Amino acid sequence: MQKASKITYLLITTVFFIIFDIFFSGLIINSVRFTMPENPLLDLIYVQNTGAAFSILENSKLFLIGFSIFAIAGILSYCIINIKRYSVFTLYWISMLLAGIFCNLYERIAFGYVRDFFKLNFVNFPVFNISDIFINISVFAIVVIIIKNNYITKRQ
Repeated sequence: MQKASKITYLLITTVFFIIFDIFFSGLIINSVRFTMPENPLLDLIYVQNTGAAFSILENSKLFLIGFSIFAIAGILSYCIINIKRYSVFTLYWISMLLAGIFCNLYERIAFGYVRDFFKLNFVNFPVFNISDIFINISVFAIVVIIIKNNYITKRQ
């Protein structure tokens, strides 16, 4: 795949994940008003998180906005400079990461907080949202890809 095609793929998949996140977050938050049957695994509740993960840096809105913008710009610029090295598979995970960061940034700017709504009942864990899922899964996948690529490079 050529450089322009990879950049187009990255942008299209990122926009797809952003639309997916915004649409389903809105759908879930609108359904939180209704009562759900008790569930041992997962509850839908509504929490306004003014901080980052695990509510750290609570009420640090401007710092978190700046950090998110810096992260998006850094990831995008590094990725575009090195795009020839990346497979479509890797770009998929990078686009998911960018979308997760962007959607949390969007909510922080639009609402002044991030809307969290998934609560795990089987473990004591903070309430989270779709963007958080995107960020965590994509970071895990990218770390696995980096480790795998470094292992393959060292074996050659």
